Amino acid sequence: MNELLRKNIVNLKPYSSARTEFTGKADVYLDANEHYRDFVEMKDANRYPDPKATVLRKKIEEVLGLPFEHTVLGSGSDELIDNLIRATCTPGKDSILILPPTYGAYRVFADINDVQVREVPLLPSFEIDLPALKRFLSKERNERSEGRLKLLFLCSPNNPTGNSYSLETIEAVLTMFDGLVVLDEAYYDFSEGESGVSLLSKYDHLVVLRTLSKAWGLASARVGIAVGSRELIEVINKIKYPYNLGTPSQALALRALENAEAVKRSLDEIKRERSRLSGALAGFGCVRIVYPSDANFLLLKVDDATRLYTFLTENGTIIRNRTKERGLENCVRITVGSQAENDILLEGFEAYMRKYYA
Repeated sequence: MNELLRKNIVNLKPYSSARTEFTGKADVYLDANEHYRDFVEMKDANRYPDPKATVLRKKIEEVLGLPFEHTVLGSGSDELIDNLIRATCTPGKDSILILPPTYGAYRVFADINDVQVREVPLLPSFEIDLPALKRFLSKERNERSEGRLKLLFLCSPNNPTGNSYSLETIEAVLTMFDGLVVLDEAYYDFSEGESGVSLLSKYDHLVVLRTLSKAWGLASARVGIAVGSRELIEVINKIKYPYNLGTPSQALALRALENAEAVKRSLDEIKRERSRLSGALAGFGCVRIVYPSDANFLLLKVDDATRLYTFLTENGTIIRNRTKERGLENCVRITVGSQAENDILLEGFEAYMRKYYA
């Protein structure tokens, strides 16, 4: 791990907040320059939150099975992605590897940190091209100069393609890459596959990302989870903002985790709607392919993605046009909504067909 981390990060003395130095309970708090009065109807709104979200992380371990000592929370997975790049990659020297098409934030945060982005495209089936990846990594090791490839990002189920990678494939990547493998499982709850968390005990250069934004319905709360080795978790704790997850977000997350059964029922509903929507959309003449999905969205190849997107948007239904991404020409991504929302979407497709195919 020391070979992957930036030297200034290894030697960093982290900011010590008042709540870091004192974590017990007291009757009077005069340590953090807080206002003594709470002006809104929420308990402790005038107090800084627990910087390590201890109660929430224990609940996450109880409900999600993610080990307390191996987790750190971020303001969404995006903060954790940024932290991982900042912790490892020296600006202007090191690089990350992505497998496009995939989640666009990996590139954005690399660009922000002046870190080069390198690519090994997915196969047309959206599976990982393992032979091409092996050749690329072998060449990279042989040509390694002052900078090096530090991070490899895998998104499974992948956004925007919707497919998952098998544990065997993920393990194959782990065995051929000596940098940090970041497995982003934001959409894991919608799949039937096994989580990469099961590989953490075997590979200490693996970190798994989860989120409460998707299946747990907390997109506004911004609660991301990183699961990794204790050493790596300690490093992220050193560089993250001291109070990165506010008390309202922690409280909302705890309430959601108390309703695990309701979430499970909603997942079953989304999967049923995903299947219904997939079948219905495949019946429209403008749709060329409805790709299989393990997520809460569908990727479609259509006749004219921009025309379809524009038509639906002008009629009040917003989808994502992905046609400009590598390997996704004339593709759109559609979130699986409620039954009523999905019915409106299908009505929009019918109107599109009447206008352009009558």
